[in-house]
This record gives sequence, structure tokens and C-alpha cells, in this order.
Amino acid sequence: MSTYLIGDVHGCHDELRSLLDQVAFDPQVDQLWLTGDLVARGPDSLEVLRFVRYLGDCVKMVLGNHDLHLLAVYAGISRNKPKDRITPLLEAPDADLLINWLRRQPLLQVDEEKKLVMAHAGITPQWDIDTAISCAREVEAVLSSDTYPLFLDAMYGDMPNNWVPELTGLARLRFSTNALTRMRFCFPNGQLDMIAKEAPDSAPPPLKPWFSIPGPVSRDYTIAFGHWASLEGKGTPEGIIALDTGCCWGGTLTMLRWEDKRVFTQVSNRSAP
Repeated sequence: MSTYLIGDVHGCHDELRSLLDQVAFDPQVDQLWLTGDLVARGPDSLEVLRFVRYLGDCVKMVLGNHDLHLLAVYAGISRNKPKDRITPLLEAPDADLLINWLRRQPLLQVDEEKKLVMAHAGITPQWDIDTAISCAREVEAVLSSDTYPLFLDAMYGDMPNNWVPELTGLARLRFSTNALTRMRFCFPNGQLDMIAKEAPDSAPPPLKPWFSIPGPVSRDYTIAFGHWASLEGKGTPEGIIALDTGCCWGGTLTMLRWEDKRVFTQVSNRSAP
């Protein structure tokens, strides 16, 4: 059995299948971890969701910000933007089935035996592992409930951007969602910055990539994440694995085999914009 970790797929169905073919992936014995953002920007979001759902229990995925945006669009809360290329998914006969499956997926994966954690954007240095798990599970519980549109309507916003255990209600849920699915940079005290999106060496001081600030989780676990294509999978410290390499932008889809840390890539079928 092998465990494979793959970065943001973003609707790149053919590249995903080709990447798995490189290693003769077997869903009966192998395990597939996905960093989220399965949908949007690439051409085949519908087929990606169908395929990942079909794979069943061998998949350990997390939700990304684009996955959450899809849920909000389907619920009538957010606008369907042409650049996201999700209209075929929204209009598919099995859209209800796929959306309801998607909203029941986790925001955090933890394997205690491997000491491996995965979240779409990463883990804020302000959290220990128990806090990360409990905050993720709180958001997941709301998303899987019948009242999930109320949360999606209140999800958007950059505040609060500083973790305190006393946060409650929608403010707590929004912070957790931003930390797990949108975070890139932090202030030195771990407070989130939700504005800067550039490469780390271009960020205005005193901002630092979240993974450059020591925290309890990064001390005890390997953290795998996606979300940040401009990193190109580079520049992270030991124990931090960046997997988004911009396949939907003409880059590559990247996969790491956990057991020997070998990296596999599949070149995008698209040209860079």
C-alpha cells in the first residue's frame, strides 16, 4: 500500500488521471490525499468530482476555498463567474448528489501514525493540534447540516483575523474557515493577513508566510497544503510540503508518495495565461 498526496486539481481531470496512471494507483490498496480546490478554473470540474467520489474510501481530501465557493454558488449565495468554468457542474443531472457529497468532506486530515496533517491553506501557528481539529470539526458540522446556507452567507470576510479561544458563533467559524482555506501570510504574532497573495519574497514587512512562524503543529507533524501556486512547491522548511504547482495555470499537477517522498508531476494540458 502507498499513500499519495496531490495538490490542487482545479478541474484538471485528465492530468489527475494521467498522474495516477504513472504509479498504477490502485484504489483497493492505495490511499489518495487531496489538498482541496478540486473545482474551478480548469475545464472539467464536473468530471473531477465524479471521479473522486467514485474512488470512495481510499480518498482523504480536504475542502479548499474554491470548493466552498462552489457550494455558495449552488446555494444561490454567490455569483457564478465565467472564469470559474463550473456551469456544466451546476447544470449536471447529478449536481445535487455531488454537491451534497462535497459539503460533507472535511477541512482537515490528521494521521497520527504518520504524524501527517493536511489542510488546504495550512495550519495557523496560533493553533495546537487539538484546537485545529476542534475548529475544523465545528465548520464541518455546520456544512453537513441543513442550515449550511446560513453559514455560507456569513462565511465571506477577513475578520476576525486573530485567534482567541473565546471566539464564538459565526466569528469563530469564519476565522477557522479563513485559517484552513485562505491563509497565506501572517504577522509575527500569528495574526492572519488576508490581503497579500504574492510570493513570499515580495510580501511587505512584517508579513511572513504562515509556515515561517514556528507553531505547535509544525513542531510535531508534517503539514501538507496546497492553495499557494506561486510557491511552485518550493521554499518551505523541512516538514512543510507545498503541493499546489498551478496545473490550471499551465504549470504541473504534483504528487508526493509518502513512503519514499518521491515526487511525480504531470504537465498541464493548458498553456500559461
